[in-house]
Amino acid sequence: MSTALARRLELLNERYGNAEPGDVLRAMIQEEFPGRVALVSSFGAESAALLHLIAQIDRATPVVFLDTGKLFGETKKYRDQLIETLGLTGVRSVMPDPAAVAARDPKGILWSQNPDACCILRKVEPLERALAPFDAWFTGRKAFQASTRAALPVFEIENGRIKVNPIVRWTKADIDAYFDAHDLPHHPLEADGYLSIGCMPCTSRVEPGEDARAGRWRGSDKIECGIHLPGGQVPARAEP
Repeated sequence: MSTALARRLELLNERYGNAEPGDVLRAMIQEEFPGRVALVSSFGAESAALLHLIAQIDRATPVVFLDTGKLFGETKKYRDQLIETLGLTGVRSVMPDPAAVAARDPKGILWSQNPDACCILRKVEPLERALAPFDAWFTGRKAFQASTRAALPVFEIENGRIKVNPIVRWTKADIDAYFDAHDLPHHPLEADGYLSIGCMPCTSRVEPGEDARAGRWRGSDKIECGIHLPGGQVPARAEP
């Protein structure tokens, strides 16, 4: 980490570490990183809240959507619905490199053999390419989603970029209230028990009392796809 970047992180925390999400977003989009910040959104169960907040500031803000080739059809339809409903004009769908998929997952079953390697191929590498033009990016992570996210800060540094978690302190009740206040549509799979929605083969329903992310990679010790680990890291066994 460069000294200049570390100082930038320190200043951002001083200025906006306790600010409201809308104020954080506005400052990043209009003042701190104009034209150089993007939102990475899964268009999942809670994504509409952050997308709506951003749409109130600048509907042309770049939004990166990772189309892994393994998503639920309902997620793509929900993406299209939110683009139209919120008037978003900066959404860009990013797919894995076809040559890399042909070489490393020709049968499309890598997820069942080595889910970490599949995430590298279909999420980590495409995201790094997509973020190349940007100095900062927003995530929709919240502390309540899982015990592993309980201590998340608003600002981080990752791969030489500022990473911003503007709604990290929102509770599930805050999310629900925001949806209700702005009459936001819900992901069609949420009512069926899917509370954290990723790729179809690796996502299952969440049982009452479980963490919202308990349905991701159920039955394994995997808890993150890799895009939210330092440097996109995953266990060494994931190396293709």
